[in-house]
Amino acid sequence: MANTFSLILVIVTLVTGIIWALEKFVWAKKRQQKLDEIIAQTQELDPSLQRQVLPQPWWVENSVSIFPVIALVLIVRSFIFEPFQIPSGSMKPTLLIGDFILVEKFAYGLKDPVTHTQFLSVGKPKRGDIAVFRYPPNPSIDYIKRVVGLPGDIVRYSSDKRICIQPKGTNECKIVQQSNRVRSNLKSNVAPMEQLDEQLGQVKHHILINPWRMDNPMNYKPRPGVNEWVVPEGHYFMMGDNRDNSADSRYWGFVPEANLVGKAVAIWISFEFNRSPDSVLPSWIPTGVRLNRIGQIH
Repeated sequence: MANTFSLILVIVTLVTGIIWALEKFVWAKKRQQKLDEIIAQTQELDPSLQRQVLPQPWWVENSVSIFPVIALVLIVRSFIFEPFQIPSGSMKPTLLIGDFILVEKFAYGLKDPVTHTQFLSVGKPKRGDIAVFRYPPNPSIDYIKRVVGLPGDIVRYSSDKRICIQPKGTNECKIVQQSNRVRSNLKSNVAPMEQLDEQLGQVKHHILINPWRMDNPMNYKPRPGVNEWVVPEGHYFMMGDNRDNSADSRYWGFVPEANLVGKAVAIWISFEFNRSPDSVLPSWIPTGVRLNRIGQIH
């Protein structure tokens, strides 16, 4: 859907831009020339009648009016910030269903909004970043996860739900720091979840685990049964903060650098959708606003 909207936005901008340029540099001058000829023949012409004599077509007038707005939206959305909605709970407790976030598009390089070809390198993902990317098995879908493994890293995920990372060029696998295990008020079905503080690189954040649920390594990719991944060059290993309820790189593989969309930096609005089972309201209508969630994402 996001890719389709980008294509439509580019097409509308291109069409209205061409009409704007033709009006400014061709059509308007021709109308003025004809108007000057009429004035020369009639000696004078009431200014109120000038637009009626040579009117500007409605489709030209509308295109000229909306082109600057559409062009600005295209520039901001394609190269600066783009809004996204969180549709699932895979990034709890950091991001909740109903959060609307801003994604910094230029964080990982400037790309053509249609072909997604990078034309200017600006930066690379850092360990701990929350990144939006095109889902590798189906690039028409946008996913959001946390960057865990960088190119060349060796990533291990143990049965006690700890991450061990061996950075490229080193011989030591360092266990990612976890502390302050507390019971969360969030639940998975009927089992209470546990919330931990975790640190990836310089980024401190919270994660959720279900102490009663164990991963099945036979579902891991690309080597079923093996809980170790060597991140290829030009790729990244992503995981959700809701570790036991996240379809991530453990199950579908690495994210190519070309699939990166941007870095999630802020929540600009957050809606609640909690309602009783007997409610007659459609599921897409919010039941409240979580003002306390607005701000920077950690």
